[in-house]
Amino acid sequence: MEELIRTNDLVLISFVEALMRDANIHTLVADQAVSAVDGSIGIFPRRILVDSDDAEEARKILADAGLGDELRPVQGS
Repeated sequence: MEELIRTNDLVLISFVEALMRDANIHTLVADQAVSAVDGSIGIFPRRILVDSDDAEEARKILADAGLGDELRPVQGS
């Protein structure tokens, strides 16, 4: 899995999930359970992950949607 975005913004997470769903790219939002620890006040960011095979396409989709500044660096870079 490759991390695309790390954020506390629930609207951004929903938008990214919708974009990926439309492209038939499975996403995993990691660290959602941590919100129970922080009292749901959003201290800990959630990570949006995709399969490594889909990462390049997912990054292009997000960049085309104007979210290029939100993307995490490519792993191994």
